[in-house]
Amino acid sequence: MSEPIKLRAQNQGEFTELRILMQHPMETGQRKDEKGAALPTHFIQNFSVSHNGKSLIEGQLNTSVSRNPLFAFRVRGVKPGDKLSVIWQDNLGERRQDEFTVS
Repeated sequence: MSEPIKLRAQNQGEFTELRILMQHPMETGQRKDEKGAALPTHFIQNFSVSHNGKSLIEGQLNTSVSRNPLFAFRVRGVKPGDKLSVIWQDNLGERRQDEFTVS
């Protein structure tokens, strides 16, 4: 199982800045191991963020995104006590979902 997703929510007036760190190797398929064999492609394909059960952001990634991608968004209407859920799925079918309560 992959490492937990990390989320930081910082209120800035009517907006909240969300910083989401998704721990993942994000292999492009172009690097080689110590024996010279290509490392297999392994990357997050889809991710989504929901706020109190409603979709907030959906995205698609590819091999051009670096290891352990960090995304930052500014959103309206997020307040302390709200629930945020982050889900990703990679090209090998692995999936991670973590839920957070905004403090």
